[in-house]
Amino acid sequence: MINLNNYYMKDLKKGIYQHYKGAEYEFLQIAESENDKEALVIYRALKDNRLWARPLSQWVEELEYKGKKVNRFKFIKESEEEGYEARYKRALADYQNLLKNSVKEKQEFIKFALNDFLQEILPVYDHLKMSLHSLPEIEKENAWVKGVEYVLKQFKTVLNDKGVKEIITVGEKFDHNLMDAIEGEGETVVTEIMPGYTLNGRVIRAAKVKVSSGEDKNNKNN
Repeated sequence: MINLNNYYMKDLKKGIYQHYKGAEYEFLQIAESENDKEALVIYRALKDNRLWARPLSQWVEELEYKGKKVNRFKFIKESEEEGYEARYKRALADYQNLLKNSVKEKQEFIKFALNDFLQEILPVYDHLKMSLHSLPEIEKENAWVKGVEYVLKQFKTVLNDKGVKEIITVGEKFDHNLMDAIEGEGETVVTEIMPGYTLNGRVIRAAKVKVSSGEDKNNKNN
């Protein structure tokens, strides 16, 4: 019977071996067959990571191949085993990355958690602005109007502090990422039909606008 300890310590090194037909494998360990106690080599194919088992007697034998005596498996080099320190550092790095990703996901959730609430509150803000915009000039000096203007100012400050910005439209070049053109043709926004907003740089409601080209104004003037 083959002395496993002798082979393991002397002739069989853990490492990369080349099969006589060219494929490369990593020798992992020696096992023992449960049925007949035969020594088995457990090894891994580098090509596809598939695990194999072969009798030790076959692993170490010589054969004749193309008129020459060759080893069935020829030792090439030692495996690049990963030490405990390297594994610890990698595990620590993975854990730190996990924490960073968790914090980032939490921040993203908080940042955009206001979206549903804003969809309900922004129409109220818009209606307040519209109510003041449509007032006759003579009424704009009334005390109650000044009170509403102050409330609107506070409203805008709170929204800005939460990352909500109103999309600037009139006089700007039409931007399909921020606006929906409801009427007209051209590249310049001439009228804002409904305000649009972004939350921390992300569009939560596109502005509804009317667009026109410079030719439209010229035709009207003519």
